[in-house]
Amino acid sequence: MTLPGHHPDLLRVDDLEIASGWVFGRTRAPQIPRTGGARAVLEAVVRESLAAAPTFVGFSGGRDSSLVLAVAAHVARRDGLPLPVPLTLTFPGVAGADETEWQELVLAHLGLRERVVVRVTDEMRLLGEAARAGLASRGLVFPAVAQVDGVRLAQATGGYLLTGEGGDDVLNRRRGTPLYLLRRRLATPALPTRRLLREVAGALRPVRTLPRGRYRDALPEWLRQDAASEAASRLAADDTSPLRWDRAVHGLLGSRATHVVLNNLSVVAREHDVRYVHPLVDPRFVGALAVDGGAWGFAGRTDVMRRLAADLLPDAVLARTSKAWFNATRWGPEERAFARSWDGSGIDRDLVDHDVLRASWATTAPPAAAELLLHAAWIGSGGASRSPG
Repeated sequence: MTLPGHHPDLLRVDDLEIASGWVFGRTRAPQIPRTGGARAVLEAVVRESLAAAPTFVGFSGGRDSSLVLAVAAHVARRDGLPLPVPLTLTFPGVAGADETEWQELVLAHLGLRERVVVRVTDEMRLLGEAARAGLASRGLVFPAVAQVDGVRLAQATGGYLLTGEGGDDVLNRRRGTPLYLLRRRLATPALPTRRLLREVAGALRPVRTLPRGRYRDALPEWLRQDAASEAASRLAADDTSPLRWDRAVHGLLGSRATHVVLNNLSVVAREHDVRYVHPLVDPRFVGALAVDGGAWGFAGRTDVMRRLAADLLPDAVLARTSKAWFNATRWGPEERAFARSWDGSGIDRDLVDHDVLRASWATTAPPAAAELLLHAAWIGSGGASRSPG
């Protein structure tokens, strides 16, 4: 199912990972010496870029990119360094991808006037010119969006590009969060709610006793039964989910999925003379956040955001619960036409039900797990040999 790689530095995924849109496995999490609180460490991480070269921040208006931008702007002003430049992609006409109001709120609050805005129409589609050229030169790459990342990277040539990558994982609730909430509630006259007690009971249940269907439900419906069983087993093997908050956060550093994604994005970035920096998954920051939270952790993502940046961002941003979705921006007429005419090449029928996959491709916004399969189908149909590159 894979095309021989032309880039030795790219990390490849196996056929089941391609079929499921998921990268399995664990790597050894590094031991990080404590060098300060999480906020101080985050400032130190972004300062390294600000002091070295022009620094851009991939800024969508979401909480994670807003946090990184706010900390970078604060450090630059404090230390007399050049301000970071927000770099924003816009997708006119794509429902769910418009973050204009949030972007304007954050930029006005931070007092940042210089900005790079790239209007994207079809440049980042999965079978657009850039993607086809990438498939021809790089082969199949996880994540699929790496093939079109040059649209953004071209604006940061010769500099650093900071992102909010990984914030959804690092800053979010953990298995033990209900215990923190119960402990806090018991310190007040109020009784715990039934919902909280149910969450606590679920958190205390040993991971090994959880039903296997829990893992199957997280996987795409197009997987064949045997493939789904194998994928669910691999997911279960990866699911350590320590009850202690600090151990759970530190354990994120051992995710093979994160390792593959960050490595492959960095390889593509180097093609454009750009150095990616992902402060929220920098081991130093993750380690410091784990120490700050200790065994009990925090009340949830908003609590973590407030502790990190209450002095830098409006509370409406810190407490935001809505989120933009960009899946639909990568699908257009050419992708849908190819999906309809696809002859089944490039994707193993023993792993994937082709009819179910084709139906998923036909939806308004196919899931991200379907993207790499579209690339595999394109390569298998001989598309890469016909692409420019």
